[in-house]
Amino acid sequence: MLCARRWFRPPPLRRRPAWESRRVAGHAAAPVPLSYALLDGPSPWPPLVFLHGLFGSKSNFQSLAKQLVLQTQRKVLMVDARNHGNSPHSPLMTYEAMSADIQLLLQQLRLHRCVLIGHSMGGKTAMVFTLQRPEVVERLVCVDISPSETTTVTGFQSFIAAMRAVDIPRGIPRSTARRLAEEQLRPAVKDPGIRNFLLTNLVNIEDQFVWRVNLEAVSQHLHELLGFPHFQAPYTGPTLFLGGSKSAYISSDDYPEIERLFPEAEIQYVPDAGHWVHADQPQQFVAAICNFLEHPPA
Repeated sequence: MLCARRWFRPPPLRRRPAWESRRVAGHAAAPVPLSYALLDGPSPWPPLVFLHGLFGSKSNFQSLAKQLVLQTQRKVLMVDARNHGNSPHSPLMTYEAMSADIQLLLQQLRLHRCVLIGHSMGGKTAMVFTLQRPEVVERLVCVDISPSETTTVTGFQSFIAAMRAVDIPRGIPRSTARRLAEEQLRPAVKDPGIRNFLLTNLVNIEDQFVWRVNLEAVSQHLHELLGFPHFQAPYTGPTLFLGGSKSAYISSDDYPEIERLFPEAEIQYVPDAGHWVHADQPQQFVAAICNFLEHPPA
């Protein structure tokens, strides 16, 4: 069988007291062991590593990953970022910290080279890791994100406030909990697609429905997550910026910074796709990735 799935869920981190969380937040913290799913392929070429966006998880790419294993024969690794999915929670939520998490995971799996594919927040994490460790990245794909501030095109702060305000009684069925949460989110999150996406974070822990994403850490570091660290040295390997034609996350204003940091970059737009390019146009997304992988380096 071509695709054998292996899952890893790390043990939860020790809960820190409030004073220790404040101290850690101001300094570089140790990387955390990330949860991941690995689909095996027979090719010896570097694996594809998927990094999801804010409020997402590794499951966002599950069906696409299966297609890519079949079409490219490469292994595909899907990763939960810290404070997301099944990965541990941490008070620190910066791109430098998430880049260190990726480095730890690749070391644990003994992966010396990879193709990084990141969407939104995951795309910025992929860029930071690539600029820090260019020798590890064979190719880079940034999905609907650029190395620029994204403050003007997001409503994340209102999403966080709406999620924090959700109040669900104990001991009710999942279907009822989801309906109640959806009703409470609706006034602040108008788009039903975004509401459904946020609801993927609703989980039952000890008979209480809660959000698995660490809203406190995300809120504390949201300004940093919407920005991008400063780098001088560029990454000269093959790079693809893959945007949605209906999205404003990659605009012509971003082109100079893309060209400065990623001089070999291609910029493509998928027709009839918004910010979630891989969900809106999955077949075109897969085709774009496969075409990019087949293109020989300059």
